[in-house]
Amino acid sequence: MATVLLLRHGRTAANATGGLAGRQPVELDDTGRAQAQRVGERLRSVSLAAVVTSPLRRCWQTLELALPGTDPAVDDGLIECGYGDWEGQPLKKLAKDPLWPVVQQHPSSVVFPNGEAMADMSARAVAAVRRWDAAVTAEHGPEAVWLACSHGDVIKAIVADAMGLHLDQFQRIVVDPASITAIRYTSTRPFLVRLNDTADLASLVPPKPDRRGRSARAAQSSDAAVGGGAGAGV
Repeated sequence: MATVLLLRHGRTAANATGGLAGRQPVELDDTGRAQAQRVGERLRSVSLAAVVTSPLRRCWQTLELALPGTDPAVDDGLIECGYGDWEGQPLKKLAKDPLWPVVQQHPSSVVFPNGEAMADMSARAVAAVRRWDAAVTAEHGPEAVWLACSHGDVIKAIVADAMGLHLDQFQRIVVDPASITAIRYTSTRPFLVRLNDTADLASLVPPKPDRRGRSARAAQSSDAAVGGGAGAGV
């Protein structure tokens, strides 16, 4: 079977300011645009059999900068989770919502108010990737490599499925903006080949705390960034 490169879109202003963009038409900020261009440099040596994207603008922008001239296929199965009433809210405010600890510890049970169930998000995203992988394999052979541009929680759910993890474990996975995660599917099981690859080891060093110690507290927190967050060092 073919290998899929799961690319998370570059950073947006919502990521940088700690907001949950959801399906809002947010765009990449300057950092996100630079990240997308660097992704293009990293992908230069890879021949992609297909490029597929979420319909949201930030994914389109990432591909326009990373792979100019490419006309990606759009698959609604790769769209961001429908966070409903949570969409557009600051994460620090959402962290006080009674639903927050459930999102963190038991996401398979979560249905966002006026939004989507996380289990449904996982199911449609995994189905989309597996469907595309089978199609690419049938047309281009098992050595083919293709790319899907999507969102943090969506990619985490796909990774959890590939690793045989229950969705309740997916918050243990980190997927930074403009990172590449590679999964090779086979006839019996998938293999996780790369995870959250940005080729930037400096991002593994926790940022120094400000005067209020906020960065230090964030580095020590057990909570996952709903929506994927802004990435390490931001």
